[in-house]
Amino acid sequence: MTDLFRVGVIANTHGLRGEVKVFPTTDDLDRFNYLKEVILDTREEQKNLEVVSVKFFKSLVIVKFKGIDNINDIEKYKGCDLYVTRENAVPLNEGECYIPDLIGLNVVTDKGEYFGILRDVIETGANLVFSVEHNGKEVLLPDIPECVLDVNIKKQLITVHIMKGLL
Repeated sequence: MTDLFRVGVIANTHGLRGEVKVFPTTDDLDRFNYLKEVILDTREEQKNLEVVSVKFFKSLVIVKFKGIDNINDIEKYKGCDLYVTRENAVPLNEGECYIPDLIGLNVVTDKGEYFGILRDVIETGANLVFSVEHNGKEVLLPDIPECVLDVNIKKQLITVHIMKGLL
């Protein structure tokens, strides 16, 4: 399980006072309204930053960090990822799990046969799609009740029904 969740990527600076435009990578934009701190991954180190203010502009979030008051202080971080800790992640409802916790889980069929390993989760407009490595090839399985029957994080296991036409 991962302890850090990416919530955005610094896309560009905004103005001269150290604000940045952030491309959100979370499915809950409202979470930025409650964001108090983030971890900036500079590719060389991780820095804890306190969030002072948040505004929304089109599909971006404009964020101001405490102690960064000049465009020159933040410009070098364009393209860097912003993370939150598991403790600061959006709380889950019953039966939900974080997508990063699914990566690497074993996938078995409803007949009890080993099928493969979950390598990626693709977010589409309609539903999630699980990318499973099966016999050295990628198989895409829609995360719908007819196909994904059970996800058990504790057992590190996903049970699926292979519908006609998926292989």
